[in-house]
Amino acid sequence: MDIAQLVSERSTCLRRKVGAVLVRDKRILCTGYNGAAHGLEHCDEVGCLREKLHIKSGERIEICRGIHAEQNALVQAAAFGISVSKAALYCTHEPCITCAKMLLNAGIRQFVVKQPYPDKLGRKMLAEAHIKVRRPK
Repeated sequence: MDIAQLVSERSTCLRRKVGAVLVRDKRILCTGYNGAAHGLEHCDEVGCLREKLHIKSGERIEICRGIHAEQNALVQAAAFGISVSKAALYCTHEPCITCAKMLLNAGIRQFVVKQPYPDKLGRKMLAEAHIKVRRPK
């Protein structure tokens, strides 16, 4: 979890800094943090559209120039040909519904998160898939 927290420091999001690490057999497969897509200006440079539109946390996540940390970890794994099937996710925050679905389809079955995220539907999806989300003490 300490590594996920350290990775989150690379985030350029003005609202929430999130770090994710995918691990299998006690080996780090890939990491990700939330920030703008490659080639785009970052929120810490141009401001936050969600803040300007007064959008609450956890709502209308599609209105954001950033990519979530979990998504970036999956994209990095794909870009470098790393299988993440049966890996564990260590993340500073619970996944949103979009990330939860992507992680489930990638074969992630163990979720360890530090903080909650205001997405009840994401939590419900993981429960429906019989995924237990663990919080370290």
